[in-house]
Amino acid sequence: MTDAGERRVALVTGASRGIGKAIAERLARDGRRVILAARSEGPLRELAASIEAAGGSAGVKLIDLADQQAVQTAVDEVTKAEGRLDIVVNNAGITRDNLALRMSDDEFTDVVSVNLTSAFVVCRAAARPMMKGKFGRIVNIASTSGVVGNAGQANYAAAKAGLIGLTKTLARELGAKGVTANVIAPGFIETDMTANLGDEIKGRVMDAMALRRLGQPADIAAAVAYVTSDEAGFLTGQTICVDGGLTMV
Repeated sequence: MTDAGERRVALVTGASRGIGKAIAERLARDGRRVILAARSEGPLRELAASIEAAGGSAGVKLIDLADQQAVQTAVDEVTKAEGRLDIVVNNAGITRDNLALRMSDDEFTDVVSVNLTSAFVVCRAAARPMMKGKFGRIVNIASTSGVVGNAGQANYAAAKAGLIGLTKTLARELGAKGVTANVIAPGFIETDMTANLGDEIKGRVMDAMALRRLGQPADIAAAVAYVTSDEAGFLTGQTICVDGGLTMV
């Protein structure tokens, strides 16, 4: 851990709720200054206030991930305002589930745009300050859907698989400059996105897991905390499935 005068600055997208919120809270608790990014200002302000009240350091940056130019500008503005950018966690994502034969072009391209293209834009913008500082931690939140596929999610699985390929490429390109890039691939985590799953589906999912339970956002946050730490400097280009033993690949 660096001292207070060299506090690492972390940008977390999709930080207003669920996994992103848990990641932001954990990084702040670990001594990072966390810039909370999403489209909804109210929840971000509330989270920033909560982090500050707990003794952490947080800022807010509104980002519309559907607008790639706005994403680039926002990351540049964060870097300029903070004077550095050490950690990026691309967590934001959307779903537009449908069977492949029924999926519209817009359903496919919208998901790829937000889940993959915007993550690329964030990584590209963050790479220069990270290389300049000779330290960087890029973490892309994918999904087990991107590892093994999932019926009804051709768009989401394709975007998340692409995110894994992007991350491995960044690991190769940026490693010599002290920048690591890794993927955390959550399985079924108890969030708003899984709240509407019926008991039958949840039962089948848990039967397929070694741990026989759904994960918690804190489980993902713990994995992110490690791969973004100073101690994880020899870990790069990896996809870590935090899924209770669902995939075991």
